[in-house]
Amino acid sequence: MDGERGGVYWSLDYRGEPEDTTKHTYNQAFAVYALSSYFRAFHDREALELAERLIQVIETRCFDEYGYKEALDIAFCPVANDKLSENGVMADRTMNTLLHVLEAYTEYLLACREAERVFGEDLGASSDESSPTADREAGGKGHWQQVVTQKLHWILNLVSERVYNPALRRQEVFFDLHMESLIDLHSYGHDIEAAWLIDRSLETLGDEELRKRMSPILRCLEAEVYEKAYAHHSLANECERGVVDEKRVWWVQAEGVVGFYNAYQKTGERRYLAAAEDIWGFIREHLVDERPGGEWFWYMDAEGSPALEKPIVEPWKCPYHNGRMCMEIMRRCSE
Repeated sequence: MDGERGGVYWSLDYRGEPEDTTKHTYNQAFAVYALSSYFRAFHDREALELAERLIQVIETRCFDEYGYKEALDIAFCPVANDKLSENGVMADRTMNTLLHVLEAYTEYLLACREAERVFGEDLGASSDESSPTADREAGGKGHWQQVVTQKLHWILNLVSERVYNPALRRQEVFFDLHMESLIDLHSYGHDIEAAWLIDRSLETLGDEELRKRMSPILRCLEAEVYEKAYAHHSLANECERGVVDEKRVWWVQAEGVVGFYNAYQKTGERRYLAAAEDIWGFIREHLVDERPGGEWFWYMDAEGSPALEKPIVEPWKCPYHNGRMCMEIMRRCSE
């Protein structure tokens, strides 16, 4: 964390010194997610206060009238969004960043409820005047909890009105500053991931009218991924301008397991349960890297060969998707 200017750097070197000082909204969101989860596990008040400090950064430095910004420099001035732009476009806004702000804010609300359960209060009511969540700065008890609740409603409305394409039954991926789509791209992994993450947000918010409006969209996302991407016991990567990328990417399979299991829980359709089990079998047989020190391969190509040239771990590959998949399925199967 940048103690002087606020926010989280993109990366540090092995000595803990800033290596890439980009302040990306994506990073701020993941830090909120991590700190909120840490609080839920260990009830460390400082973790939730740090999360609230970053929420303040996101809402004051990373947001404008059209939505969430992307890449910012160390002083929060806009820079090229090369980190989250692909497929030959340079996006001003992305569905990906919006999705991860949503998951972070959902986790924060769950942390607030855990604080109320454990301490009999939310941490927005801190009496420590040096705290970023003190009443004098945050506007009173539960200030950030109220802000986040309102912003989750805003995000979900944006998803339904601008991100979701009802004609194509998919989410758009890359946008200009005014939230106009830049490319014909169907990201199968993001759509099946979004379906279960948005369901989780709706359950957390408990807004029945919003749930009724959003649920048909989520069921469409699941059905489209099932019908267009699910084949050969696994999910294809994406479809750009009508051309399907047949690589079986590690994180897409992980999100397919959780997303289809969630779809089964929501609809009772056993085809989704069978798909989740089938993809899990594919993961075990083809993606798990059984070499000493291995984890999962990055992807299997269309011929079924693993991506041996790709690293086991690097800035865009870590145990996030597959670790969360395991914990989500364990939790859901035990309920």
